[in-house]
Amino acid sequence: MIINTGGRTDTVQYYSEWLLNRFKEGFVYSRNPFYPNKVNRYELTPQKVDCVVFCSKNYEPILKRLHEITDNYNTYFFYTITGYGKDIEPNVPSIEKSINTLYRLEEIVGAKRIAWRYDPVLLIDKYTTDYHIKTFNKMTEALTTHIDRCIFSFVDMYKKLSVNMPDLKATSEEDKEIIAKGLGEIAKKHNLHLQTCATNGNFEQYNIYPSGCMTLDILGKANGIQFKKLKHNGMRTHCNCIETRDIGAYDTCPNGCKYCYANSTPKKAIENYKIHDKNSPILLGKIKDTDIIQQGNQKSFLEPCQNLKLF
Repeated sequence: MIINTGGRTDTVQYYSEWLLNRFKEGFVYSRNPFYPNKVNRYELTPQKVDCVVFCSKNYEPILKRLHEITDNYNTYFFYTITGYGKDIEPNVPSIEKSINTLYRLEEIVGAKRIAWRYDPVLLIDKYTTDYHIKTFNKMTEALTTHIDRCIFSFVDMYKKLSVNMPDLKATSEEDKEIIAKGLGEIAKKHNLHLQTCATNGNFEQYNIYPSGCMTLDILGKANGIQFKKLKHNGMRTHCNCIETRDIGAYDTCPNGCKYCYANSTPKKAIENYKIHDKNSPILLGKIKDTDIIQQGNQKSFLEPCQNLKLF
């Protein structure tokens, strides 16, 4: 089983102590977002967890204690660093600070376990195709030797974006080709593995790979372990990733990113953040008397007789 700590919220940036407490106690509860009274229990032990996957825009809060997890588990880290400012990502550190934090993360886990996410790519008057290409080039020069790969995607034009970002422009096929060509040329120049994520379109002609960003092949090579050859059903449309068990919760990320799909509104996320209890077995609030708790499926993806590698 793959544990995903950051698919629904930035657990690392805002809930690090809770996350570390869960691994210390050896279990966690995760509420089903579609059936709120149903709660899954997952054992957080090296015998039950094949790999722990992180996704964050700020690893600073967990760096000093990250070894509590990396000493005992296979891991992989997605670090989202975009080219946007506070107008789009109000509570995300600056590019410069984020890059420096990534350097420190690399010192702990090594470059082969870090993927840089440059996504989503969106267009408004300030953030043009030319802006993205120039910014990506500058960031690639700083990051390419410190990461395993780079993943990018174009923003999904879902309904609430028209409210959160009324100035957002639809990304035309011509825009996508311009950006893909520019990013692909930069990646090739710096020998950086560049791939798309849940994106409709093939850009292989620009040296951009259509692989899933969270595959057993990627996780296995990063950790020196062997997974079974299994079909990757993905987590959403055009996704080629392996299924994971997410222990976060929607509407809990205070980053306030205007393009965020995981928050219905920034206000609701802030309100929920206030009721978080670092000592609770579930990220948001507490277990209720009406909750139905069941043991979650924790089938291993590792090859038979494959020993879990401890670092």
